Amino acid sequence: MSGAELADLAHRVVDRASGDEEVEAFALRKVETEVEALRGEVDALSSAETRGVGVRVILDGRQGYASTAMVTDEALATALDEARSNAAVATPDEANVLPDPQTPPDVGDLTRPGFLDVPVDRKIQLALDLERAATAADPRVRGVDMAKYGDAYVEVALVSTRGVESAAARTDAWAFVLPLASQDDETQTGMGLTIGRAPGELDVDGAGREGAERAVRLLGATKPTSRKAAVVFDPHATAAFLGVLARALSAEAVLKGRSLFADRLGDHVAGEALTLVDDGLRPDGPATAPWDAEGVPHQTTVVIEHGVLRSLLHNTWTAHRSGDSTRSTGNASRGSFKSSPGVAPTNLHLSPGDADPSRILADAGDAVYVQEVVGLHSGANPISGDFSVGVTGLAVRGGELAEPFREATVASTIVEVLRSITAVGSDLRFFPFGGALGGSTVLVSEMAVSGR
Repeated sequence: MSGAELADLAHRVVDRASGDEEVEAFALRKVETEVEALRGEVDALSSAETRGVGVRVILDGRQGYASTAMVTDEALATALDEARSNAAVATPDEANVLPDPQTPPDVGDLTRPGFLDVPVDRKIQLALDLERAATAADPRVRGVDMAKYGDAYVEVALVSTRGVESAAARTDAWAFVLPLASQDDETQTGMGLTIGRAPGELDVDGAGREGAERAVRLLGATKPTSRKAAVVFDPHATAAFLGVLARALSAEAVLKGRSLFADRLGDHVAGEALTLVDDGLRPDGPATAPWDAEGVPHQTTVVIEHGVLRSLLHNTWTAHRSGDSTRSTGNASRGSFKSSPGVAPTNLHLSPGDADPSRILADAGDAVYVQEVVGLHSGANPISGDFSVGVTGLAVRGGELAEPFREATVASTIVEVLRSITAVGSDLRFFPFGGALGGSTVLVSEMAVSGR
C-alpha cells in the first residue's frame, strides 16, 4: 500500500462528513521485524504488517474516536459511525477543535532505498553478530540477557475537513544488547545500543563493546557510604531522567493537575547552565518528522532557556484549553491508528555544552558517576517533583572513574536537581524511547547519596 493509497483511505472517510461535523482520518501502514539471538541461535523472530485508519469526529464540542484495521468501504463507514456515536455521549469541550492546515517544514528524506527488500537472513545475522560482539569483547562476559535487532517502515497519511492533507514515511533500525558479565558469584549487566535509518547504518560491534564495557566495569561493586556528593550522570542516565521531566512538561499533565510546572512559565526552574529543547526537526533525531499526529508542523521549541521555563509541550487541545495566544508546539502523539492524539516529546534534549565527558569528570573531582537508574517510574512523582531512585555506577576520585558501586539511592526534587546542574557535556546522544530523549553527561553539584 503506497502513500497515495493511504491518503485515498483517509479521503474515503472524510468525504462522508456531513452537516457541521468535523472529521479527521489518520491512516497508517507499518512493516516491522524483530529478531532475538541467544547462544548463537535465533531465540525469537517476528515480522508483521499492520494497517488501519483512526477516525476523529467533533460536533458541538463533543469528540468521539474509533478505528478499524479493515479498509473496506463498509468498515470505514462503520468506524465513522462509531466515532459519531462516541461523540454523541462525550462531554462538550470548546477546546475540542481540529487544527487548520499549515505548510510542513522540509526535514529531508527519512527513508532509505531498499529498506523493505533487506532479507530476513541479513537481520538474523545482525542479531547474531551483536551477541557475538558482546561476548567477544571481554572474557568475563559469559552470555547475554538479550541481544535484539529491530526495524520498522512506517507510512502515514492524515486528511481532515479543515483542509489538512499530509503524508510522510520513515524507516528506522535499531539493535541493543544486555551482556551478562560474571566474576566469582557476581553477575552484572549493561546496555549497548545503536540506531539508524537502515540496517547498514547500525554499528553492532560498537554496541556489543559498549554493553560489555558497561557490564564489566560494575564487577566488584559494593554499597557506597551514605553522603552528600557531586553526581555525574552519563547520557543513558540523563535520558532516563528526561523521561520523567517530559511527563511533567506536558501541557496535558499541567491542565489535569499532574505536574509540578503548573503556573511556572517565566520562573527560574533550573540552573543557568541548562537549556532544554524539544526539536522535531533534527536530522539525527529518532522522532524527527515533518508534522505531528494531528498534521501540525514539527518545530524547535525552547522549553527551558538558561534555567527559565519558556514553554510547555502542546497539542491542539491543550493549546486551546490554555487560552490566550497559546499555539500547538507540534507535540501531538499517537501510539498507533487506534488511539486519539495525546502529548509527547519529540527529540527532547539538553542543549549540549562545550565540555567533553573527561573534562566534566575532572571538574567533578571526587564524586559519584551514575550509569544506570532503576525504578524511575515508581520512584519519581511528577506532581510534587520528589524522587528517590536506585542507581549503580562508579566512584569518581581525582577526576577519574574508580571502584564500582551498587544498591545506592539518590533522592532530591526535580527542580532542585535542575537548579544544581553546573555543566552539560558535548556528548549528546539520542535514545529512541518515549518520544526520543537525548542525554548528555551532566554534572550536578550536590545530591544525597544513600548506601550503607
